[in-house]
Amino acid sequence: MDTALYLKLGISAVLGLVIGLERELKRKPVGLKTSLVICIVSCLLTVVSIESAYISEGSEKVNITMDPLRLAAQIVSGIGFLGAGVILRKGNDSISGLTTAAMIWGAAGIGIAVGAGFYMEATAGVILIIVSVEVVPTIITFIGPKRLREKELFLRATIKEKHEIRAIIDQIKQEDIAIENIRIKDLKNNLHLLELKIIVDFRKKTTDIYYRISEIEGIKDVEIESL
Repeated sequence: MDTALYLKLGISAVLGLVIGLERELKRKPVGLKTSLVICIVSCLLTVVSIESAYISEGSEKVNITMDPLRLAAQIVSGIGFLGAGVILRKGNDSISGLTTAAMIWGAAGIGIAVGAGFYMEATAGVILIIVSVEVVPTIITFIGPKRLREKELFLRATIKEKHEIRAIIDQIKQEDIAIENIRIKDLKNNLHLLELKIIVDFRKKTTDIYYRISEIEGIKDVEIESL
């Protein structure tokens, strides 16, 4: 029993380490330590849930029937609180952290699988997760639909004259930039804020786009942010 428990905890730690390293290398809010804790504790709770059910069923004094995975089943719903904590909504209405939240949920699932004794399945699951997050997006970027070969940027530009806004938008479109959303706001000192959600080819560098747009006549200053 003790050897099997330590083996399961060790395997869950290794698999959690792989998931955590992937997030850590990308400087995501949930990294190595968090993934290790989630995976190991999920494995431990699964083992406790299974073993406690069998111990209760073997009791001679009291006949208790328990679901072996009842405690483990609560891990999946409980881990949602951690996942919600890493999902952020920025001021430009873009949402980030969804992949990290999914990885947290996945780390818990891997821990449960190891705790239940599915070592090969858990290992295959981690390999597929890493391939899906790292390799597949790159392949699809080159062979997939055009939409997948584009990236979204958020552009803020301060316009000097109100009557120049339409002409500036037209010039931005001429730079092979698709505009998805437009927001115009009046500022102090007779200036105007133009906020655009734009779509460009993923191969275009953000700095090059900045230089091209900042050279458009009528624009006082420019700010570009990746979504």
